[in-house]
Amino acid sequence: MAFETAPHEGISESAAPHAAPLAVPVSTARATAPQATAPLVDPFARAITYLRVSVTDRCDLRCVYCMSEHMTFLPKADILSLEELDRLCSAFISRGVRKLRITGGEPLVRRDIMRLFRSLARHVGAGVGSGALDELTVTTNGSQLEKFAAELADCGVRRLNVSLDTLDPDKFRDITRWGDLDQVKAGIAAAQRAGLAVKINAVALKGVNEDELGELLAWAHGEGMDLTIIEVMPLGDIGENRLDQYLPLSMVRAKLAERFTLTDTDYRTGGPARYVQVAETGGRLGFITPLTHNFCESCNRVRITCTGTLFMCLGQEDAADLRAALRASTDDVLLHTALDEAISRKPKGHDFVIDRRRKRPALARHMSVTGG
Repeated sequence: MAFETAPHEGISESAAPHAAPLAVPVSTARATAPQATAPLVDPFARAITYLRVSVTDRCDLRCVYCMSEHMTFLPKADILSLEELDRLCSAFISRGVRKLRITGGEPLVRRDIMRLFRSLARHVGAGVGSGALDELTVTTNGSQLEKFAAELADCGVRRLNVSLDTLDPDKFRDITRWGDLDQVKAGIAAAQRAGLAVKINAVALKGVNEDELGELLAWAHGEGMDLTIIEVMPLGDIGENRLDQYLPLSMVRAKLAERFTLTDTDYRTGGPARYVQVAETGGRLGFITPLTHNFCESCNRVRITCTGTLFMCLGQEDAADLRAALRASTDDVLLHTALDEAISRKPKGHDFVIDRRRKRPALARHMSVTGG
């Protein structure tokens, strides 16, 4: 297997437009591993059909709820190569994963990241690949979309999520520490021109953007995009400011209901959001509420970090090292064994809580490491 040699550090340098996809040979042992096609089912009879994979811990922004300003990033040797990421994703797809979301950090700053998308395209349907995947999608801050949107569409990506918490340029710069709102808007426009459906993800921050969520909703729906509002998740360093920024979405919904008619729906995308229809705009509004209303009962998701660590639950520390299994053998027998053992430990629910007395989160790891 030819592993990538380009350095992982820094902002993405796009591969040549027609560069070949990753060469990931399928060995006989890999193809005939006894459990290679058996569905992954946890102890609570929940089938694992949704995989979120972080391809980098790096980002070109430093959102206050996601990263500290002076992050220490992982050494290159700890990061899975693009070939290893492809192999890992393909193993999950063979076990029944139907939705694959690529995240970071900011996934589009990973050098040569489009090589991975071009390779994963072989699993996508709609005339692009095998149809084993119902959906290949991305969560991004939008900063690199103007460069990559058209190629993502060519790889079978049909929709993506853009993280955007405010339409105020100065406030955006404060939240992201140095971001350019116009650059993100240009990226969103490029994605829409490429035919990609865009959903906006906004984190509700008390005292920061709570008074403009209605305007953000009206703007998103006016541009043909759904909006999902997310509670601050207690991950990473937390201090007085983070504690003060926590805003229950029950309060957000009540405030929005003063302006909009919100009707609950059964619409689902495979993720944790609960959706309402907004009568005045005709669009959908989602709520993700890990603290006030958890989303565990029907959880079909697992997450893999850029180091190959599998988290069976976003809100638990228990994890499995898949990198060791990947690198121990060129076939996937050890990998599938590790998957079975890990999924057998998937818990019923998370333990999210903010410890206000000690001013610390439930979990010490940053969201950028886990995968947003």
